[in-house]
Amino acid sequence: MKDIASLTMNLPRLVLAALALLLACALPALAQIVDGKFPVVSNLKAGVASVDITPASAAGITVVGHRREVTGIRDPLRASVLLLDDGETKAAIVTLDCIGAWEEMVKLLRAGIEKETGVPAANIMISASHNHSAPGFAENMGWAAQLIKKITAASRQAAGGMKTVSVGYSEDRIHFGINRRKVYDGRAVVSLNPEGPNDPRVKVLRFDDGQSLTPLAVLMHAVCHPCFFTWGDKGSPPHPKGFPKLSADFPGEARSFVEQVYAQKTSVMFLQGCAGDIRPNLPGFPYRCADEADIQWAGRDLGGAVARAAALSLTREQLHRRANHYPIRVASAVIELPGKDKPVPAELMAMKIGPFLLLSMPGEPMVEYGFKLEKSIADRATPIVLGYSNGNIGYIATAAAHKHGGYEPNLSKLSPQAEEVILRELGRLADRVVGDVFDSFSKHPKDVEKREAEEKARLDAAAKAAKS
Repeated sequence: MKDIASLTMNLPRLVLAALALLLACALPALAQIVDGKFPVVSNLKAGVASVDITPASAAGITVVGHRREVTGIRDPLRASVLLLDDGETKAAIVTLDCIGAWEEMVKLLRAGIEKETGVPAANIMISASHNHSAPGFAENMGWAAQLIKKITAASRQAAGGMKTVSVGYSEDRIHFGINRRKVYDGRAVVSLNPEGPNDPRVKVLRFDDGQSLTPLAVLMHAVCHPCFFTWGDKGSPPHPKGFPKLSADFPGEARSFVEQVYAQKTSVMFLQGCAGDIRPNLPGFPYRCADEADIQWAGRDLGGAVARAAALSLTREQLHRRANHYPIRVASAVIELPGKDKPVPAELMAMKIGPFLLLSMPGEPMVEYGFKLEKSIADRATPIVLGYSNGNIGYIATAAAHKHGGYEPNLSKLSPQAEEVILRELGRLADRVVGDVFDSFSKHPKDVEKREAEEKARLDAAAKAAKS
């Protein structure tokens, strides 16, 4: 009788334990891929479209970054639009093979994409690869007008192909980037420095609809100047004056590699990290221009890393770990950064897609910015730190770099005090979108009212700027 009584008393616990065991066995089974398909249970929808933005002719084109004359086109330049919708909030990420996200271009693209898709202008991130072998926006207004028209049309196409997706994440490494600053007697010079700070990690997000093993879209994030095809030291063959053709440089080469892996049935987008002091490891005095063997090395190195990471994130164990709820939260602010001559306006943005947090700056942050921001986020989210987004204010050097001078801090418009302001403001924006700080989730009427007012002001300001 005691045994029966004991069993009766523990029956709820036994039932719960049995259910837990069943779920533990069932969930891996649900995450399995059968006949190339797998179930996607998610609130997130995504649509993607890519477009060729190569000028029809290289004649009369001004290449910026390392300015030089070009006589032809090596490979196509491209832009891509990824639209995201969690059922309540819409956002978009635009990537393009340009040296920067110029303010005028950002304004025009946001206005066009908002009109075509309904994504609020304030929730659109425009991010450039920092390609040094593409036209300048202001210098080539005919091409610039076509660029706006093409990307806007691509956003309309992306909106027409929205699908329910889940998101996989994995990392790998590249081997061609190197720090380009070395300090001698307290003075920084341009010199390839294998001992300097560097970030060889490749972060990969893949968006899957579960209908095949081919992702709908792949976001690849890496840290290195796309300046393989630019100036070399004088007299260095084969191109002492720089590569004479338009090119998407190593991000384009890697993109082509990965898309070939998936039989041209996916769209691959490149996000540039904090690459202000990281360049290709091409030794010379101080470095040389690349040739075709070099660009193949870099393209296959990055492309291979992306393909490996993307494949890993679809294995059964990784698939089982994917979230099924991806709330989108976006926060941004235009602030004035301390400048050498006058304050410098800059837009900073935080965009959270489920567990993934994108933090962006409108210029060329040195690599240490990425490390510092990741450390501040710790385990609150999976951070992906971008430069070259939503503006183009030039070099963003660290306060420590200003002490030694050199190329990046000397060319920067900012004073050493700007670093503290940037890190503090991005931390504040991260708090707002991560949502684990009390005033970001408090249900007290005054807190809710304050958040709603702040969000309305942000959206209204961005819409006004896009239309002005």
